[in-house]
Amino acid sequence: MCGKEYIDYEELTAKQFYEMLEADSSLFPRTAMASTGTMLEAYEKLRDEGCDEAIFITISSKMSGIYENGVLAAKMVEGIKVTVFDSKTVGYLQCKMAFTAHDMAKAGKSMDEIVEELSYIRDHNHIYFAVKDLKYLVKNGRLSNAAGFVADVLKIKPLLEIDKAGAVVSIEKIRTFSKAVDRVFDKFLEETKGKKIEPFIIHANNPESAEYLRQKVLAARPELKEVEDYYLTPAVGAHSGPKAITIGYLLLRD
Repeated sequence: MCGKEYIDYEELTAKQFYEMLEADSSLFPRTAMASTGTMLEAYEKLRDEGCDEAIFITISSKMSGIYENGVLAAKMVEGIKVTVFDSKTVGYLQCKMAFTAHDMAKAGKSMDEIVEELSYIRDHNHIYFAVKDLKYLVKNGRLSNAAGFVADVLKIKPLLEIDKAGAVVSIEKIRTFSKAVDRVFDKFLEETKGKKIEPFIIHANNPESAEYLRQKVLAARPELKEVEDYYLTPAVGAHSGPKAITIGYLLLRD
């Protein structure tokens, strides 16, 4: 972007990132994953600090090649056992997995126990989202060019989801972004009726839509008490573009 490189959240916050894109529509961000060599160095650093076992929780392997690179580096490193876990998701849920793994490790849980818990989170969630501009998904290869072309011609704002395999797929064609936001809520409500869940909202510098969705969820499901919202990290937001809005949930154990 402008010929510059940034490290996500170290050199550029989410808010700064989206404000840059909104201020200059000619900017088009791209992301680069860490190389196998960089991952190998990270594993070796952990080993040298005294770790004999580690877990690397990656963004969905359907969205990035970082999982494959992580596995390759894990096979190359010596003196430390590295488990590479495909989250099959992105954003908040991936972070939740990392914090869960950290807390369980501090509590003395085994790697098998940690992986079992992370697998539950991975297999019991769903995310729906809408984007303001499809060009980011299309140009970054996260949605087919054909689908993007048709959507652009018809001015469609599709309803999207992250499916069970961890891929971004279009499931409905909607005419306007505001209607897509409403449909995101409708799908969420239909799917979570009567279920014990942890709801969450993720947005790309769109606090207005986030608050709109929060109020709709609380009005429909007052027993939930609260719905947290989070910024979509720049490394992911580069593919969704500004104003993207997501609502999702984790199904809680009884």
